[in-house]
Amino acid sequence: MKEELKGPKVEGISVAVAFETAETGDRIYNVYLLNRTNDTLENVLVSSKGYGMNAMTNEKIETSVLRHSLGDVKAQTAQKIEPIMEQVFGLSNEYWVSYWIGSKMYDKKFVFLAETITEKNTIDLPLLDCTGVMLGE
Repeated sequence: MKEELKGPKVEGISVAVAFETAETGDRIYNVYLLNRTNDTLENVLVSSKGYGMNAMTNEKIETSVLRHSLGDVKAQTAQKIEPIMEQVFGLSNEYWVSYWIGSKMYDKKFVFLAETITEKNTIDLPLLDCTGVMLGE
């Protein structure tokens, strides 16, 4: 692929599934965009979808594609993208993130592979006061 078609490299951006506790004490899961850069991300757009195969019937499974406009995400902040249900952790969950810094457009696909959003893969999430599973730098 020609170098000029690749676009600028995405650095300091992560997508994380946070393991949080609701006011009722129940475990809830939310997906966040983490901006660990010193730049404001402008006009952030995120599309999300889940996909996989049913092991019993060998049928394709796909969720609806959801599109989110997050606006601007300030430096060193986390912005909630969407809640995620535990029932889709068995699918691959894809988040395509696009944004601008100045006159340059950046985009990157983050994919949580099936069965990777688990307690054993959690870390302390930067910018958030909880644990979760994170992709990206």
